[in-house]
Amino acid sequence: MEFIRNAWYVAGWSSEIDQELRRFTILDENIVIYRKADGDVVALEDRCPHRLLPLSLGKRIGDNIQCGYHGLTFDCSGKCVRVPGQNNLPASAYVDAFKTVERHNIVWIWMGDQDKADPADIFDLAEFSDPAWEAHQGDALHLKSNYLNVAENLVDPAHVSFVHPTTLGNSASENVPVHVSTEGKAIVAWRWIRDSEPIGFFKKFGDFSGNVDRWHYYYLHLPCTAVIDFGSAPTEDAIAEDDRNKGVRIFALHFMTPVTGGYTIDRWMHLRNTALGDDEAAENMDAMFRIAFDEDKAILEAVQKEEERPAKRRPIRIAIDKGPMVYRKRINEMLELERTHDVASDPSPAFVYHD
Repeated sequence: MEFIRNAWYVAGWSSEIDQELRRFTILDENIVIYRKADGDVVALEDRCPHRLLPLSLGKRIGDNIQCGYHGLTFDCSGKCVRVPGQNNLPASAYVDAFKTVERHNIVWIWMGDQDKADPADIFDLAEFSDPAWEAHQGDALHLKSNYLNVAENLVDPAHVSFVHPTTLGNSASENVPVHVSTEGKAIVAWRWIRDSEPIGFFKKFGDFSGNVDRWHYYYLHLPCTAVIDFGSAPTEDAIAEDDRNKGVRIFALHFMTPVTGGYTIDRWMHLRNTALGDDEAAENMDAMFRIAFDEDKAILEAVQKEEERPAKRRPIRIAIDKGPMVYRKRINEMLELERTHDVASDPSPAFVYHD
């Protein structure tokens, strides 16, 4: 499978990475990741260029890695700094090094052209640093599913009524139209369900005594980061769409890391404007999220199995598929840009461009 490489992906939560040599597989490539003595994160190709033993099976020599087969040693830039038994160091004795950035207790990695890695492009939200909000990391959900299907599921409010009837949705939203905007960098799908019974999640955490107005806003940032902004407010408050902070509001964040063509890790967390400092509430929210995301897992893994079987006919698309269809189109456009090398950035004076 072809992956977009010139993008920031989540390598792991900060808590997953320590001074031990650990193998991570990202975009079908094995990476050894560890922390230097000063705490900075190193990511190197996990394969010695000599006999191809994974470097993660070697050992630390200070901040360097010594291969466990014949002792070739590599520094944090991937350069070979020692070949036992000889003084010359072949230029071909190196491993690829990948830039990493640690932010909000998340470690990001750039898998493509290292000269194009700009930390300013890393996904961020103002609420991470807002004292009126609390961030809480959840789990890493392992899915036997193509990351494209996982991402499409996270820009699809319509499935919530049917897949998550006891946690994140109920039947009141089944026929409520979904709005879609594809004009910005993120693909956005949303809908409001007015004057309805609270969903299971907000029955537990919203303390609502009557009907609510509730919303789901799905933001999909390419290639595969999603934010689901959902919440509720008492119907009698009649809050406007731009006043969602007046209600109980949650951001569920999904950082999808493609492992292989049929395997994705979805690291999920939430930001909330309620129950600040309440660890028990956070754990209870996690428990409900786990129920909902296991429901997604069952659906997505079943779809993956069917996609791998011979197709009898082309799948159909319906009105709710606008967001996913635009997502696939943009992914294909990004892949096409990476298939070619643009050498026309400084056009020849032999050509005159009029656009």
